[in-house]
Amino acid sequence: MYPIDRRVFLAAAGASAAVPFAACAQEPAPAWSARESMPWPVQEIYATVSKGRIVIAGGLVGRPDGLHIEDRTAFYSPAADQWDLGPSLPEPRHHPMLIANGDGRVYALGGYGRTDAGDWTSMTDVWTLGTNGWEEAPSLPGPQSEAVGVAFEGALHLITGRAPRGSANGEWSDQRDIATHRVFLGGSWETARPNPMARNSAAGAVLNGVIWVAGGRTVEGSGTGRLDRYDPKRDRWDTLAPIPRSRASDNQVGGGLAMAAVGDRLVAFGGEWFAGRGDGGVFRETWIYDPAADAWSAGPAMLTPRHGLAAAAIGDTVYAVAGGAVASGGEATGIVEALTL
Repeated sequence: MYPIDRRVFLAAAGASAAVPFAACAQEPAPAWSARESMPWPVQEIYATVSKGRIVIAGGLVGRPDGLHIEDRTAFYSPAADQWDLGPSLPEPRHHPMLIANGDGRVYALGGYGRTDAGDWTSMTDVWTLGTNGWEEAPSLPGPQSEAVGVAFEGALHLITGRAPRGSANGEWSDQRDIATHRVFLGGSWETARPNPMARNSAAGAVLNGVIWVAGGRTVEGSGTGRLDRYDPKRDRWDTLAPIPRSRASDNQVGGGLAMAAVGDRLVAFGGEWFAGRGDGGVFRETWIYDPAADAWSAGPAMLTPRHGLAAAAIGDTVYAVAGGAVASGGEATGIVEALTL
């Protein structure tokens, strides 16, 4: 629950004596509100913030004739509530990880592309957004898609995700969960301590000088609410209070969610769950984590439940961008919602 701020106002009445009285003014509880939708529907995307704008690139849309993989880039300006088209990626990608480093340069890392082997070929390309469009940067040492990506003190961290389990690399089933933790600094890639749990489709953020990885799922299992904290100074992971189960569906929140840091809190929302024979659903819940208390509390529900959506925070506002409205694929949206805390 959210604490309600109450302000006490004193007023004076009468000519010779002041008679104090107290009145309570209740501020409205925070709630998600609609913003300008993306120019196209898309899911399986990530977002980053550069120079005050949210950046989105790639993604996919399920269509009757198969998967459509995007190459378009879009910029969102919160002040104008407006989307603008940016330069296209060199090749279509879904799940490309977007990270802006300390100087605002945007990187697109890995993701899946379409090849003769299939639509889920995990790629190692890295591109950076320059004045003339996307340009090549040092490639990943190996495939790592559906990962968590953050920037910390000029370094790019790519954590967990999926990679080919063998020589085959083209179908969803060719990939396995990994705990790999790669760091890009000074123009080259290094390896840091792996995450304690191999998983994919988790979410990450930087808060209080550490990196947080929340949720996710495994190929063989289901969603996990696990929360891990990484201290880059000590190359150490610690595990803390997990995201609770959904109160609406009694399923574990985890896979395909999004998260951002706002103020001194982590804000996680969305995601999907699966049941037998292709059944499942999409979460609309928001969960807010207080690092000081190591505790999650329920926040306001999104207007539209989604998974495979992107999260970005600017100031005290977090944005939920696009995503799929039903489990797996088939109903990508361009919906954008904002929550100010």
